[in-house]
Amino acid sequence: MNKNLFENYFIKNILILILSLSLILFTQWIKVLKYGANGPQITTYTFIGLFFLGLFAIIGITIQRVLQCAPIKFIREFPILGWVSITSLIFCMASTEVIKAINSVDFLSITTPILTYAGISVANKLGTLKNLSWKIAITGIFVFVGTYLGSATLAQFGLFLSNK
Repeated sequence: MNKNLFENYFIKNILILILSLSLILFTQWIKVLKYGANGPQITTYTFIGLFFLGLFAIIGITIQRVLQCAPIKFIREFPILGWVSITSLIFCMASTEVIKAINSVDFLSITTPILTYAGISVANKLGTLKNLSWKIAITGIFVFVGTYLGSATLAQFGLFLSNK
């Protein structure tokens, strides 16, 4: 693999990772402003947790990139998310401090940047979506409506059980 291409790949991913971690911190900060002492707080552990999340991502990206030369097809095609998950699992099993640090990062603050990148990813592939035909739109509508109705039904059932 070309060394310059390899370096550009890591620089691009690290910049995206820094942006993601910054967005997570920003989202958590907004929640602190909105909810005050009742909501999530930003502590030293929050920054340590963000560091660990970034470290897990870098290790997962590195493992995936190095193993692209592996002779076994399954290992070559194993997704980055899988390597990041395995890395985080190993670190979390090794230390309860890692778990404590990651728990101080609000979960919903993490989902906001992830959903943003998912939307950008889909928008970049609109040409491919056009080629799939009109059936994908109908499928999408049924999925969205089904998800909404399923969530509303479960919420209503929960309210019924709690007598509210």
